[in-house]
Amino acid sequence: MIIKERESTHVYRQKRLFTKEELEAREVLCVHEQPAYCNAACPLKLDTKAMVAAIAEGDFTKARALYEKITPFPHILSAGCEAPCEGKCKLCSLGEGIAVRELEVAAVRWGEASKKRGLLRKKTKKAVLYGMDLFTLFLAGELAKKMYPVTVFCAQEDYAAVIAACTADLPEEAQAASAASLAKMDIKFEWNADPASALAETALKYDLVCASWEVANQVYPGLEIDEAVMVCREKKLITGKTEGVLGAAFGAKKAALSADRLAQNLDPANTRGEEGSVETKLYTNLEGVEPSVRVPCDTKENAMAEAQRCIQCHCDECIKGCAYLQHYNKFPRVLTREIYNNVSIIMGDHMMNKPINACSLCGQCSVLCPNGYDMAEICHMARQNMVSTGKMPLAPHEFALMDMVFSNSEAFLCRKQPGFDTCKYVFFPGCQATAIAPATVRAAYLDLCNRLEGGVALMLGCCGAICDWAGRYEMHENTVKFLNEKMAELGNPTIIAGCPTCKKELSTHENVEILGIWEILEEIGLPEKAKRLDKPIAVHDACGARGDTETQQSIRRIAETLGCIVEDTPYSGDKSPCCGYGGLTQFTNREVAKKMTDKCLERSGLPYLSYCMACRDQFAREGRESMHLLELVYGTSADHCPDISEKRFNRLSLRNELLKDVWKEEVEEVELGFAIDYTPEAIAMMDNRMILKTDVIRVLQNLKETGEAIFDGDSGLCVTRARLGNVTFWVKYTETETGFMVHRAYSHRMNVQTR
Repeated sequence: MIIKERESTHVYRQKRLFTKEELEAREVLCVHEQPAYCNAACPLKLDTKAMVAAIAEGDFTKARALYEKITPFPHILSAGCEAPCEGKCKLCSLGEGIAVRELEVAAVRWGEASKKRGLLRKKTKKAVLYGMDLFTLFLAGELAKKMYPVTVFCAQEDYAAVIAACTADLPEEAQAASAASLAKMDIKFEWNADPASALAETALKYDLVCASWEVANQVYPGLEIDEAVMVCREKKLITGKTEGVLGAAFGAKKAALSADRLAQNLDPANTRGEEGSVETKLYTNLEGVEPSVRVPCDTKENAMAEAQRCIQCHCDECIKGCAYLQHYNKFPRVLTREIYNNVSIIMGDHMMNKPINACSLCGQCSVLCPNGYDMAEICHMARQNMVSTGKMPLAPHEFALMDMVFSNSEAFLCRKQPGFDTCKYVFFPGCQATAIAPATVRAAYLDLCNRLEGGVALMLGCCGAICDWAGRYEMHENTVKFLNEKMAELGNPTIIAGCPTCKKELSTHENVEILGIWEILEEIGLPEKAKRLDKPIAVHDACGARGDTETQQSIRRIAETLGCIVEDTPYSGDKSPCCGYGGLTQFTNREVAKKMTDKCLERSGLPYLSYCMACRDQFAREGRESMHLLELVYGTSADHCPDISEKRFNRLSLRNELLKDVWKEEVEEVELGFAIDYTPEAIAMMDNRMILKTDVIRVLQNLKETGEAIFDGDSGLCVTRARLGNVTFWVKYTETETGFMVHRAYSHRMNVQTR
């Protein structure tokens, strides 16, 4: 199979990832931006959560500034607000909710009033109000905030009398402070007036005409709420009948918006947004939150203590568990929109390619999210889309894809058990198991042959998950066809998968019966040489087994049979994070892959037991004692973490050894004709840069044929190169008596031409 690098082009092809409706349907599942429960309950849209947070930090002035945004009379509102937010507080389900109203009073009492003057210009149209009640008082303040020149005709003789008439039931402290605030507002009062007479006589002089409910009914008996009453010359009367302090404040805010739209000759009923209290879809996890009791807000310190009880309701379930989302610090809704733009809109550089390729496609987010938001599906679809339109370069996934090609060609093996014309089963251990622990694979196969009736065939290869993860759908279709043909040659036996990802991938094939080897071992029992491990271990559930509860439980039962004391860590089972190998993250973004591995390991300090060989390898590379379940079952152990060259060598060696020992077939060995040694620095560099020993061998074979090399006088090393496929490889070496000593190796995608 040949993989070709697609050349860059300025002829961009597009294939829409989602329709706009499909995009919005996905985005709405992310509730992170939904308002907190207290915020949603407030018809005035107070950012209660932010106000409480400011008080918790001792910033009462900031808290007051937030409060002043929703009302021109903070003392009146805070003293008389009915506080529907308190009943919606999430802490009410545990005991006592936050005393929001007391905190509002504290913010107004101890916070400094805002001294900022807006840069808004005074409006040219004039507003007038007739009569004075709580609704009209709030309305006058709202119109003044909107910079309308406001005139009020009222029967009272001064500011204090106005406030007293409107807020008779409120504390004197709030009344006095409100009277002082009213006196500073840019509102003209006509004292000791007859509002009803003034309405009839002076309304024509003003552009916006407003009145209290009492005055409006005197002039227009039988007036209905929200009825547009023609005063004269198409002018409309703004009035309202409200109950309570909060109702008056909310009614006035709505009326001020209507007046403002009328002043601009706009329909007051259109484009008003979502007014009043709303229902929120926010999800807040109360796990670990302890019940607490209210603290009286009689001092600043106590008010801060009460505010500190607030848990600042939010939803970050996916980010808490996912290293990928943590790395990019973006919630799924935001990330989806950026990916959509990257795939469907942007015609030049695609800045989101790296984040798209960094997702492990493990699906943990869909389990953690209360609404099942699946970033894995979106990233996978984006990869497929960009491959189909030529926007996804081959480079990020090329090594993994070529590794898969190797597994299904040179290292591939498909044989029936000796002595059987047909086999009931076929053992499919998976490419990572054969690469990392070939001795374990060999022991498992021989054990299955000895203890299962009906014959057990063997298939060494890759299930196709790698090309599926890369979005290479055509290559994936070819792989499925190839494996199905090989299965058909065996008579389509029941597959015994040694890897949960292989089980998941192969189960998508038509007319396939598949079991996990762990299911077989539970049925036939463990072999006599199974290794007991009488100590606590942490079980890491492979992301390939997400949703497969029976597999997860089977692994634990076998581990307990082996004497292990099993500890279920946080984020176990279906919530388990990816080790960093899945989705090819290890190849496309090692920084994110490292964070994924660390995220897995931070859950426990115990040795880790896994049932995916890639997980076992990732953990061992970070220095954690790590073992695969089959290593315990068969008493085998990989003594070190093989590098990328050793992994290929292990696959090929296992194939050849089994052909020789089990099927008695001779395998021809190719002699190089010269020896190659590597410095430790070269080995580390090659593993980090994904350069295989076979790549180095081919470069040195090219040197033997062409004799092309240069001498680097600074390092004292010779340098040679060769282009292999899409990549040019460079090797720095010295000659030895028997061949070469490789000191350094590197590669890039340049093409060197000589003249």
